[in-house]
Parts: sequence; structure tokens; C-alpha cells
Amino acid sequence: MKNIVILGAGTAGTMMANKLVRELPKSEWDVTVVDRDNVHIYQPGLLFLPFGGYSRKEIEKPRNRLLDSDINLILSPIQRIEPDSQQVFLEDEIVLPYDVLIVATGTRVAPEETEGMTGVGWQDSIFDFYTLAGASKLEEFLARWEGGKLVLNIAEMPIKCPVAPLEFLFLADDFFTKKGIRDKVELVMATPLDGAFTKPVAAGILGNMLEQRNIKVESDFVIAKVDGEKKNIEGYDGKQIDYDLLVTIPLHFGTEAIGTSKMGDASDFFPTDKHTLRAKNFENIFALGDATDLPTSKAGSVAHFQADVLIHNVLRHINGQELQPDFDGHANCFIETGFGKALLIDFNYDTEPLPGRFPLPGVGPFKLLEESYINHWGKLGFKWVYWNLLVKGEELPLDHRMLMAGKWS
Repeated sequence: MKNIVILGAGTAGTMMANKLVRELPKSEWDVTVVDRDNVHIYQPGLLFLPFGGYSRKEIEKPRNRLLDSDINLILSPIQRIEPDSQQVFLEDEIVLPYDVLIVATGTRVAPEETEGMTGVGWQDSIFDFYTLAGASKLEEFLARWEGGKLVLNIAEMPIKCPVAPLEFLFLADDFFTKKGIRDKVELVMATPLDGAFTKPVAAGILGNMLEQRNIKVESDFVIAKVDGEKKNIEGYDGKQIDYDLLVTIPLHFGTEAIGTSKMGDASDFFPTDKHTLRAKNFENIFALGDATDLPTSKAGSVAHFQADVLIHNVLRHINGQELQPDFDGHANCFIETGFGKALLIDFNYDTEPLPGRFPLPGVGPFKLLEESYINHWGKLGFKWVYWNLLVKGEELPLDHRMLMAGKWS
């Protein structure tokens, strides 16, 4: 019996496991998935939690309920990988041999890596919303907050879902307006980028939207430390920004096991071929999702499009065939803009977000780089698609390649 081991049972790992177990002969292959706990989080829901948009029970489910019954799920922290012997070492002296290894370990947020972040004020006047605990604590705080200066700070790129910080500010504008205290709240975005977003066309549109809603952008701000007693953040250039409420997007790293195994880059992200999704240094190891070092968004849509490519390349590898360089960096994201609207972006390695209609040229129904109510309902409806189709590895009517049909410059 041969073994495929998948490290990580998040979006990427769960999709891949469910796809593979259907394609491989059960008499020849075992599929095993490893994760540290049995809680699968619908991560797009964390954005809505601080504003009372979702409850915890809507965005978390047991991992084992999302995996095919023929998949072995092992709940254990990963200690290290030994590629020479083709083994994964877990806690309690568990050793898993593999013939094919898939790395889908995601990212870890590390607020403790910024000086002072988790000191005075942590989860009192300083919160994140990229974790379930942080988003829940922030929800409690916002329910009773009466106003002041809210600073959202991105520590550094890359981060999971690069548009989420913008969405948070748009939803905050909506939330405080409906609460009747928007005139008592100053909203500030402090970012290491030179604008609102990484892509020029989208950055211009989103930057204008922030300005129209009286949300200030402090660009080129790279945070060095936090002073929780004085309530300010300081950049490496000495610039200081005061706050009453700090919402942090902490530093992101790959999983520690990748670093311990000396298989990652300086931030423990896994070096991966950008088109085939095979490890750059190992023939029988593949990677997808947020764990990779690929120059594309760390977002669920990317993991979906990668999985559509990787399933074929893993099967080709098993059959001794040449891999196909079919992944083009495709990503698309709904961006909540508040007041029941959202816009949509669709892009890849080589083409930035452009206006147009998606997925049907000229028809849509979704608008690209343009606010609409239907985009908002598309984002909300995606939760059902996620739980019932996407993570179960079902085929969705979206091409893994970014198509130019329906877009214009």
C-alpha cells in the first residue's frame, strides 16, 4: 500500500484530500490528513464576526465531517519532515511514511513578533480579527465602544486575504454609521504599501472609496513597535500614530514545522514552482494554499484554482508523466464595501484586476471593480458553496485559468 500524506486540513488540504480519494484506487493508496485540532474555520466569516454579521457556530465545523470517510485524519502537531527518508514526525512518537507529500499547512499569525503588540492593551484596546479568538473579543469590544480613533495597521505583507483590511474599514464605516456614532469615530489605515492595495488600477478605485468615506490612509508605514500604555504605534522611520483602538493585521509566517525541517524560506513559506505546484527541491512533494511562497494572493479562491491544477499533476506524477505548468496565479475576491454592497476583482500573475462582468462576458451577473448589491449577495452566498461544495472537492463551474472575456482596460 502506498501513502499520500497531506499536512493541513484547512481549505486547501481538505479539498485536495477529497479530490484525491475519489481518483486513486483504494486498494493501492491510503490518503492521510494531519492537523493539530478538529476545528475547521470558514475564514471569510472572521471579517463579519466583529460586527455581529455571523455567529461562531456558522463559521466553524469539525474537520472530520468535511472529509470523505475513506480519509485517515490524524490530530497532532507536526514536529518535522525528513524528505530523505520520506517521513513526517508528529507528537507522541508518531511517524508517517509517505510516497507523495502535499504541504497545505497555511499560515500562522504572529502578533508577538512585533515589539509590545501582545503586552499592555492586548485584547483590551488591541485586537486582531484573523483568529477566532481575536475576532470574538473584538466583537465584544465594538458592541460597547462609544468612539475614538480606530487605527487598522498591516504589519507587513504577505497576509491572508489582502483585501480583508480594506473590507474591515468599509464595514466599520457602515457599522458606526448605523450605530449613530460615525461622527465620533476616526478611521485610519496604516499600511506598509504605498497605497490602498497592491495592484494599481484596483488601488486607485479603492483609495478613492476610502477618501470618500473619510478613511485616512497612512502609507509606507512599517511598524516597529507598540506602546500600549501611551497607545501609539511607531514605525521604523520614527513616525508615531496614536490610537484609542488598534486593530492589527499581524506578521504572517509559514508553519513552524517547515522552518524546523529547514525546507522553507526566511518566513517559513514553502518554496513551490509557480506553475506546476511541485516543490522546487523535491520530486515527490507538492504544495498549495497559503503555505506556499508563490507571488499570488493567500486567499481561498487561489487554493481552489490550485487544487484544480494540482489534482492532475499529482496523478501525472504517480503515473510517471510530465507535469503540466497550468497554474497562472488566478485569484478572485469579493470585497465588501458596506451598506449592502460589494465589488469583485479577478486577476492572475500577469494581469491586474480590470473592470468588466463575471463570469459571463457582458452578462455577469457580477460586476468587476464596481459596487453592486448582487456582489454582496454573492459574497454571502459563498458560505453555502464553501461548506457544501468547495471543501468537499466538488467541481465548480469556474475555470482555473483567468479569462480575459468580459474584461476591458
